[in-house]
Amino acid sequence: MQLILESLFNGLAIGSVLLIAALGLAIVFGLMGVINLAHGELMMLGAYSTYVTQLIFKLPALKPFYNSYIIVSLLVAFLVSSIVGILLEKSIIRRLYGNPLETLLATWGVSLILQQFVRSVPLAYGSGFIITVFTGLIVPLIIPEHLISNKSKRYIKSGIWSISVLIGILTANYLSTTISKLGRASARNVDVTAPAWMRGGIDILGITFPVTRLVIIVITIIAVISVTVFLNRSVWGMRIRAVTQNRSMSECLGISSEKVDILTFGIGSGLAGIAGVAVSLLGSVGPNVGSSYIVGCFMVVVLGGVGNLLGTIIASFSIGIMTDLIGAGRLLTIWPEMPSSLASTVNFFATTSMARVLIFALIVAFLQFRPAGLFPQKGRMVEG
Repeated sequence: MQLILESLFNGLAIGSVLLIAALGLAIVFGLMGVINLAHGELMMLGAYSTYVTQLIFKLPALKPFYNSYIIVSLLVAFLVSSIVGILLEKSIIRRLYGNPLETLLATWGVSLILQQFVRSVPLAYGSGFIITVFTGLIVPLIIPEHLISNKSKRYIKSGIWSISVLIGILTANYLSTTISKLGRASARNVDVTAPAWMRGGIDILGITFPVTRLVIIVITIIAVISVTVFLNRSVWGMRIRAVTQNRSMSECLGISSEKVDILTFGIGSGLAGIAGVAVSLLGSVGPNVGSSYIVGCFMVVVLGGVGNLLGTIIASFSIGIMTDLIGAGRLLTIWPEMPSSLASTVNFFATTSMARVLIFALIVAFLQFRPAGLFPQKGRMVEG
């Protein structure tokens, strides 16, 4: 019984990382039909945002609050990934809606660009660039429209972007001189140290539950609840679902599909950033960290049913539990009377990488009989 509970917990922990990583992809791919191969790199940006936030909280002025840096990093990672996702949507993806092959190739190219950007550009200057874009996008939204005339609108926007660039340059110079680690290129992997309250474990029924994984599970639960409430209870959530089901009719009713696309992509990208925070707590962070999760994320979304959050949840935890049972060799311990032929097969796949190969092969076989996944779309969403 103890072994089963331990395996379930480990499976839930693995599934939580997959779920929080696939949640943003489920929104972008499921609701917008965009195959975003740069989703893993948005996770990578979230992980590096956590690392930068950790170093900033080590400064003398913020050191007393160091143990709370992980909470701040969730917001920072969400904003950073959202900004990059919105830029990606406005500059590239908007011109490729309805062309899945071109979107796939374009986002794959973006993923390579982001990986090389992180390798070559010091994190201080990358942080300055993000602050420049954030300031330039947010400030015009804060200024009341009645204060801006049509004649002065262009000059005001130019002035805002000029000030934003100046703020970004000053921030980059300050970070590069104050924190030496941020002034160097990040070709090598970096490590995020969990705060003191997240170290160790909690003993329940003779099983030690690592606090870090418990926190990741809690973050995942909060993210799922927030997305569900937003999509089903908020005004913009209903607009997103309306545009998803019938874009032309929604535009006839006065819903701006352009704003809906930006908001949807921003939220999906921000969730990838939060997934990056969780990933950074489990191991080293490097430019290729997102590539390790992108295939699993697509498998989760397709297996659960495109655009179905419940299916995404079930698929994530199912893959997580199967990965632990097979990859850690627990299945042989739980079922000692397993037939020798089956036992030799299970033993062959008793590593994490090989377990993923087996699980993905089983998913592909399952999709041959049920290509729409566990919970296929119904109604006008399919027709559109």
